[in-house]
Amino acid sequence: MLGRQIGSILFVAFIPIAAAAAEIDPAGINAAGYAEVSLDGDIHAEVVKAQILLDRANLSPGEIDGQYSARLEQGIAAFAEAYGLPADTGWSRALWLSLTSNVTGPVLVDYALTRDDLRGPFVQLPSKIEDMQSFKTLGFANVREALAEKFHISEQLLAALNPDASFSEVGEKILVPNVLVSGVSGERKAAAARIDVDKDRQTVKVYSAKNDLIAFFPASVGSDNKPSPSGTLKVTLIESDPSYHYNPKYQFKEVEKQRPFDLNPGPNNPLGTTWIALSKPSYGIHGTPEPSRVGLAASHGCVRLTNWDAQRLAGMLTKGVPVNFKARSEIDSVFVAY
Repeated sequence: MLGRQIGSILFVAFIPIAAAAAEIDPAGINAAGYAEVSLDGDIHAEVVKAQILLDRANLSPGEIDGQYSARLEQGIAAFAEAYGLPADTGWSRALWLSLTSNVTGPVLVDYALTRDDLRGPFVQLPSKIEDMQSFKTLGFANVREALAEKFHISEQLLAALNPDASFSEVGEKILVPNVLVSGVSGERKAAAARIDVDKDRQTVKVYSAKNDLIAFFPASVGSDNKPSPSGTLKVTLIESDPSYHYNPKYQFKEVEKQRPFDLNPGPNNPLGTTWIALSKPSYGIHGTPEPSRVGLAASHGCVRLTNWDAQRLAGMLTKGVPVNFKARSEIDSVFVAY
């Protein structure tokens, strides 16, 4: 078991994160139809396509990696809820038909690298957060990491789709997920009226004032040692590109420094690119420098999403939106405020 500490997050990898990068057939992904898949750790064309379409429907599978997983099953269950399919739909022909029936165009597209993509700044950050204080920005390590985050894809799958790419020249064309478009059955941009955080399933659901599910995100929600709150809190602040303040009262074992310190913003800041503060001090919903760990690692009480999902959630929120923290034993007793 592998552990790593960054800020308020304790990363603990419970299963292999990604299959080995191998060249795959992009045309096969665009043309993919329904097929049975399994939890074998391989990259499946059908899974890549499904993950991209779920992402475009605001029903996030987390990082697009091509692997069938519990996170994908959760995204499928959310799709079934949002689009009125039976709760037991699962990975099936019925799911595939509904997911793909109104889709036009490829799910993988060509993208030409820009000067902004190559500009950086790119930095090699130390493993200990107290050693990051001197960095002006906590940026990406390299172009590939930046592009992977831009297109919601794992670095391994990005490499597999582009085995001959140098990722170094303006105008160089690469294949990427077509996620910078919206909707499976039309855009779903309703404002959030409430957020439900499931502490057992490690998920975040967003509902409209009409009680429609309008977004879903896999998450890392607390840990045994640092649990997330219970009951209902409210959104008090929405901040892009937050700085990070470490308080020794947090008592993170991996942090040796006994005095407060601050870290500058950046996508590899412990809070990622977005901080959504809640009405209990020091608790919030935020991004992460490690998108592949979402749902597979513990946090120190906060709700951690991929950076792109945290940004997407922030765009649906206003101050005062209730956030309901639920566990199985609490679901019947939590009051849902509007």
